[in-house]
Amino acid sequence: MHFTTTVRLAKSVLMAAMAFFFTLVVFNNITDFQSNYQFVHHVLDMDTTFPGNKGMWRALHPVWTHLLFYLGIIAYEGLNMVLCWWAAVAMFWARNATPQVFTQTKTLGVVALTAGILLWLVAFLEVGAEWFLMWQSKIWNGQEAAFRMVAIEGILLIVLLLPEDR
Repeated sequence: MHFTTTVRLAKSVLMAAMAFFFTLVVFNNITDFQSNYQFVHHVLDMDTTFPGNKGMWRALHPVWTHLLFYLGIIAYEGLNMVLCWWAAVAMFWARNATPQVFTQTKTLGVVALTAGILLWLVAFLEVGAEWFLMWQSKIWNGQEAAFRMVAIEGILLIVLLLPEDR
């Protein structure tokens, strides 16, 4: 197998691995709805942050807002899952194409990985951890997992952006 084809295949497989991850995330959020909903509920309710903190005015107590946030996250993850699968398949089929054609197929992967990074960065690290002070909770704190996903998707994005043969 030619080196260029191997590298392109590697990029396709890595994108498929990311798609598989999002598939499992969506599956888990749907099939274990209550467990994962509880995470969102407690973060938005801010009921496990430091007692007496001055940010409690930010808490969202209406249960419908918790459900809306959670359903929004699941929908966003579902869209990201579709984008990742679409990109992986397109890149796989274009693995023997010209550099220009393969580069074009990577565009969807760039969009998918960027969207994934934004999910973990904005929804979890910025809104959850900083606005709703999730970092103060010993029980409902998703910062490590979110950072891990930002790092993984960031690395995959860098690999994907490596230029093709001229």
